[in-house]
Amino acid sequence: MTTPATPPSPQAPQTPYQQPHQPPAHAQAQAQQNWQGGGPVGQYASPIPVRSPGLGDAIASEWTKIRSVRSTMWTLGVMIVLLLGIGLLSAFAVSASDADLGDTPVLSLGFFGVLLGSICVITLGVLTIASEYGTGMIRTTLTACPSRARVLIAKSIVFFLLSFTITTVTTGIVGVLQTAMLDGGTPSGSDWLRATVGVGLYIATLGLLSLALGALIRHSAGAITIMIAVVLLPLVLAMFMFSETLADLQKALFEYSIPSQLSAFYGESMTSSGPTGWDPLWIILGVTAVAMAGAFASLDRRDV
Repeated sequence: MTTPATPPSPQAPQTPYQQPHQPPAHAQAQAQQNWQGGGPVGQYASPIPVRSPGLGDAIASEWTKIRSVRSTMWTLGVMIVLLLGIGLLSAFAVSASDADLGDTPVLSLGFFGVLLGSICVITLGVLTIASEYGTGMIRTTLTACPSRARVLIAKSIVFFLLSFTITTVTTGIVGVLQTAMLDGGTPSGSDWLRATVGVGLYIATLGLLSLALGALIRHSAGAITIMIAVVLLPLVLAMFMFSETLADLQKALFEYSIPSQLSAFYGESMTSSGPTGWDPLWIILGVTAVAMAGAFASLDRRDV
């Protein structure tokens, strides 16, 4: 006895959420083309244009970092306050005392604010690279940009231009206000150039030396301490060398200390001899070039 075939039951209608998704034919063809990429099967080719990152990308990244951290605002902010505050306070004190400046350049009163403000630039220069070693951010930086030389060049360019611009503009403002407040020797064009652009280049290069030392030491507090000692210790040591046998060493420390070289830009050298005019800038450039070469070698050879 045969059992009659059961007629197929009609399937229940499917809602749009239950129906299987089928991408359009042109999307399937595009995905297959991207996956194959015109080469061996299984090799993916991104439809997004891909280009190799260059120095400009590294500079943009370092600019984003340096302008977004609080240390930049605090160090440069304090430097601006010191330059303006001490410069104007010195001019006000001289004006109130009715002292006759004679032929003394009025711009030389900005020296004291620049000397103290240089410590802020030194601090920022060290923190620009040494802080990344302290937080471990340097691993992310070198992962995004494996070229270590490019990273150091980008950091140096961004830091140098920022510190040079801030220092030059602020010293120019201080010089204009001091000249308006006091009657003294009329500064010439070369005096203005040395007291603004020259000082800006010197301070920015000094900060670049700090950045190189930070790359070598890889410790923020240690590198800052060493740089402050480099700025102040030679002059302090020279003041306490009373022995005749140390006269030559005392003279060299006086002539080539950072404060003495900085005062040469204002035409007021601490000694009768020593660097004058633009000579201090060439000296600091030579020392910084040697330190930067050591920083490049250290960053390339040492692990992070």
